[in-house]
Amino acid sequence: MSDVGGIAADRLKSFVERIERLEEEKRGLQEDIKEVYAEAKGTGFDTKIIRQIIRLRKMDKADRQEQEALLDLYKEALGMAE
Repeated sequence: MSDVGGIAADRLKSFVERIERLEEEKRGLQEDIKEVYAEAKGTGFDTKIIRQIIRLRKMDKADRQEQEALLDLYKEALGMAE
């Protein structure tokens, strides 16, 4: 392994190349996701709501309930409660 200024150049190059490959895969996945949103929109679904649902599904139940309770409290304080 060649060292340049105390850095293992081969190891560094390996990390950089792996990151570059992963970044390329990520771009491809982002395009795929964009296409799925476009397909959902084309069939009449509201993509903003789908994004909110996905965000909520990533949260654990307790955090989601806390967020919903705070939202309700804030809406009530602003006279927006239903």
